[in-house]
Amino acid sequence: MTTAYTYDPLFLEHHLPGHPENRTRLEWIMRTLEDGGLLSRLVHVAAQPADMTLLTRVHTAAYVRELEALANRGGGQLDADTYVGPRSFAAARLAAGAAAELVRAVLTGRARNGVALVRPPGHHALAGRGKGFCLLNNVAVAAQTALDEYGLQRVLIVDWDVHHGDGTEEIFYASPQALFFSTHQYPYYPGTGHWRQIGAGAGRGYTVNAPLASGVGDAGFAQVYAEVLTPLAERFQPELILVSAGYDAHWNDPLAGLQLSLAGYWHLAQTVVALADRLCAGRLVVTLEGGYNLTVLTHGIADLCRALLGDAQRGPDPLGPCRWPERPLGDALHAIQQMHGLEVGD
Repeated sequence: MTTAYTYDPLFLEHHLPGHPENRTRLEWIMRTLEDGGLLSRLVHVAAQPADMTLLTRVHTAAYVRELEALANRGGGQLDADTYVGPRSFAAARLAAGAAAELVRAVLTGRARNGVALVRPPGHHALAGRGKGFCLLNNVAVAAQTALDEYGLQRVLIVDWDVHHGDGTEEIFYASPQALFFSTHQYPYYPGTGHWRQIGAGAGRGYTVNAPLASGVGDAGFAQVYAEVLTPLAERFQPELILVSAGYDAHWNDPLAGLQLSLAGYWHLAQTVVALADRLCAGRLVVTLEGGYNLTVLTHGIADLCRALLGDAQRGPDPLGPCRWPERPLGDALHAIQQMHGLEVGD
């Protein structure tokens, strides 16, 4: 099993000291993978800047121009949370292009699966506006690459970041070619992602939101993945699976209140790897999103790499299981199943 990764030092040049989403996140990840002997087991795919034509298939041309101009002026703020520096547009364009290159590597057989170790993150970036730490939508660009360049008709996007991937949802909301599945804390930033949001027009039914209350942990996530994601994927029969991987749903992350442990994240990673192996010849590309406890983030990404490589065991867990009781899913699971025709026993 060949697992690829993509990374470039330019991603470190998008940086604001003191901001939760800064270059330290990626520096720690790369050091942990190197020190743990994982990086040497992965095949490197060189990042290339996303072509402007591809970018404007996902984002409006006006927004791309505005973002580039803002960076060229020395930077500024897109909103209270989202900064742009002099090198931010170049880093974001390269991050989106890196995710696209990894998709190309997987779809041409150079790799079975892979992980895009990129930043700035992307899943909150709307077609015409960056927000929520995100400038360009990396996973959407990756999906568009598969649809446009390789003629794929069915791409599954799984988002396990603690925040709803509102940008990814918006971009593909009316498309039947991308099935978007998101687990996220709700109500919480960005305030979207209710289970009633299911897509529009030809895309109706191809957006699947699993909003989770604060306190849902490993057991709840495992149940949603078993009883919603798995039957959805089996029905959809994807030709490629993409993952927006945030590690801020961990019980010790400073910005949220879900209660996943690293063991829970390992289960999610194993689940999507198994789905890819069973449904689409292993073709799976994972793109880094959030995660702001550096210990959690680095160990989570290391375990993700082990899962992609086919290892049977996860690595060490310095934080262990959640210290507090997990909250049950309640009626949300039944509502989601009913909305999408996934009633148990059907």
